[in-house]
Amino acid sequence: MSDDKTSRTANILDVARLAGVSHQTVSRVLNDLPNVRPVTRARVEQAIAQLRYSPSPAARALVTRRTRTIGLVTPGASDFGPTSTAMHFNVAARAARYSVETVSSLDADAAGVRSIVEGLLRQRVDAIVLVVVDADVLEAVRGLDLSIPVVAAASVARRSPLIVSIDQYRGARAAVRHLAELGHERILHLAGPQRAPDAIERVRGWRDELAARRLEVVEPLHGDWSAASGYRLGADLDVAPDSAVFVGNDHMAIGLMSALRERGLRVPEEVSVVGFDDVPEAGYLYPALTTVRQDFAALGELIMQKVLVAVEEPESATADTPLPTHLIVRQSTRPVTR
Repeated sequence: MSDDKTSRTANILDVARLAGVSHQTVSRVLNDLPNVRPVTRARVEQAIAQLRYSPSPAARALVTRRTRTIGLVTPGASDFGPTSTAMHFNVAARAARYSVETVSSLDADAAGVRSIVEGLLRQRVDAIVLVVVDADVLEAVRGLDLSIPVVAAASVARRSPLIVSIDQYRGARAAVRHLAELGHERILHLAGPQRAPDAIERVRGWRDELAARRLEVVEPLHGDWSAASGYRLGADLDVAPDSAVFVGNDHMAIGLMSALRERGLRVPEEVSVVGFDDVPEAGYLYPALTTVRQDFAALGELIMQKVLVAVEEPESATADTPLPTHLIVRQSTRPVTR
């Protein structure tokens, strides 16, 4: 690659990789902020010179008017995934010397979301981050004509430079694959809310893995992510010996296992159960819960990375592959014995 080509394509992430630092550190050097060690600053400046990197004039103009504040819109519920995402995003934002103005949204309608966004705009935030638990919220915000970037944490099939996610679809397929490879031929699904993007993608993965293996599809039952809804659905769930249940999240799985125990059905001897999230309690249940782990720390960091690029180098923004999940096998699943 020629020097001219490098100078045209280099962005803040290229500088960070070459200097062996985070993009937040590069941003601090570019904006002449404190708390950067001299040796680190020199390494970043050397990478800037080597790549002939220079922020675009438009981005530099924006820097002078920035408040270094990000508006964070979170759902009103305290579910583990959205709460963890918001927490780790706040950590990443502080590391980049940004403050975060957090607003919880109880309304999923366009008017409610618009009101929250307009309130954040009056505070002159540099960007808005949206933690999406309802597909209607994402569509409502997409329909607004805003002068600042909006980065969404949302599990959707389409890719966008301003959408980040964890791969719910492949995580669900891994969970169902694990149960199928244990010999289960009837794999039920207790799903999350019907409009929740995470639930939609997990249902899609469950269906596709069953279809690929030519296994029976029994329409999923939908809960609300709570242990109470898992218990309620589990009380009447049509499970036969050697059935398995892929549950939309760990809290619903906890409720399900309690209901199965009250019905005299043993986990995993008679029913295998897999959850999703790997909440801190999952490894301490009896039996310990097999589940799909999500890296919320990495998600929070990726959201902040997208914000920095959108604010400082919008022309270099690219769509990313969703972050991977990891199947954690514990004692709530076991091979079928014929």
